[in-house]
Amino acid sequence: MFSTQDYLEKKTGPSGVGRLQYLQSLVTEFQDTDKEDCREQVLANLANFAYDPINYEHLRKLNVIDMFLDSLTEDNERLVEFGIGGLCNLALDKQNKEHILASGGVDLVIKCLSSRNEETVLNAITTLMFLATPASKPAITHISVVECMLRFQLSKNPRLSNLATVFIEDYCTRQQLEEARQAQAGEAVGIALPSEPQQT
Repeated sequence: MFSTQDYLEKKTGPSGVGRLQYLQSLVTEFQDTDKEDCREQVLANLANFAYDPINYEHLRKLNVIDMFLDSLTEDNERLVEFGIGGLCNLALDKQNKEHILASGGVDLVIKCLSSRNEETVLNAITTLMFLATPASKPAITHISVVECMLRFQLSKNPRLSNLATVFIEDYCTRQQLEEARQAQAGEAVGIALPSEPQQT
């Protein structure tokens, strides 16, 4: 459920902790802790807050989008999962999308397609669709990505197969599909993929 400012003020009361202050405390905790489980929990909380547009301005002010982008390069698969989940929640907003694109987000998201974590892969595909603009579409529909989607389309996992089908039908041209199929037939090297992402 999306919140309104009036609803938040009624819920917290005049002396309650403000949303910005609470989000700031989460960001500080993430930056200050060395415990991986704490970092995972905090990033998961921030990703959940990214679902509600009322938080977007605060999240931008606190550089949370950059935190999500940075987490995509972590060795910890859970941090990658929560980072891409947060980006997926934010990416439809025009300002957030522009920031993600300007920060090299497309390449980072594409790398998530090779994850063994199902949620990471599903959120990566969705995020790529949300980030599509006339300027970003050539990178998002690069032959290696299209080839990857063709393989996902054959998955026994219906969530993965259906989402890959939407990507192919809504974002790829017939020529791109033909080139990707030819590359597959010639065993061209595309995005490294496991046989099937693991369900979480």
